[in-house]
Amino acid sequence: MNENKNNKIPKHEWVDRYLEYLLIERGLSENSLDGYLRDLESFQSFLDERSSNIEVTTSQTLLLYLTYLRSKSLKSTSLARHLSSLRGFFAFCTSRGFLNENPAILLENPKLPKKLPVFLTREEISNVLAKPILTTKLGFRDKVMLELLYAAGMRVSELIGLKVEDFDPQTGVLIIFGKGSKERLVPIHYAAQDFLNHYINEWRAAFNPQVKNVFLNRSGKGLTRQGVWKMIKKYTLEAGIKRSISPHTFRHSFATHLLDGGADLRTVQLLLGHSDISATEIYTHIQAGRLVQLHKRFHPRSAM
Repeated sequence: MNENKNNKIPKHEWVDRYLEYLLIERGLSENSLDGYLRDLESFQSFLDERSSNIEVTTSQTLLLYLTYLRSKSLKSTSLARHLSSLRGFFAFCTSRGFLNENPAILLENPKLPKKLPVFLTREEISNVLAKPILTTKLGFRDKVMLELLYAAGMRVSELIGLKVEDFDPQTGVLIIFGKGSKERLVPIHYAAQDFLNHYINEWRAAFNPQVKNVFLNRSGKGLTRQGVWKMIKKYTLEAGIKRSISPHTFRHSFATHLLDGGADLRTVQLLLGHSDISATEIYTHIQAGRLVQLHKRFHPRSAM
């Protein structure tokens, strides 16, 4: 776990216990832990400036903090994240008997606008997948990463964390470890299987592997998120796509195209590794919008 980079505000013992719980019992990643730590440090700083402390926090204190955050013109998503961190922390403190009552129990998230995910069309996907040069080790590696992002709907963290033993070439199934180290099995199509198998057996050794990760950088070590982002930006620009595209765009495209092809929502939920189907339902809004457009375009009485 990363040390407190602020150094001006020593971590409260309860915060340490909470982060330990998130790491050991919930299995959260280092990035997630850093996010919780930043949010709780911000709240602790707010209390310190008012000569208060966590032990005497009330619902009124949290409402004042919410007002303070709003005065900083934070976006609704940032406010929601701060409140989620506080709710989780104080629920933990109450369950462990540090506090008799949970001061955050009545906190409500700000209403967030429903933002439809950006996705690529099938033609755009094909154009991007055709860009890597397959006669070089970097080009072939990039091709396989792009294929897997689209074939398995993987998060970038899942892609860079994939190990050689996580692929079963006999069944064509990937073992993917998602958020909270939750494991799911995702089958990939034959073309993606062939590319991945060929890369592991023929190209990976050329990187002089230092780790067990499937995808490696020039030094034979695991790739970073930033490295994958840069790779995707390179090929999407080469494919003539001007809008901003991220690794998650391939995940959105995977889900959207599956539903378009007739897959049911529950299946897509399992393949994406969503614990709650409400997270998957946003893709039905994309379908609904497209159906409206098609109806207007083709129904004989739409122009009347």
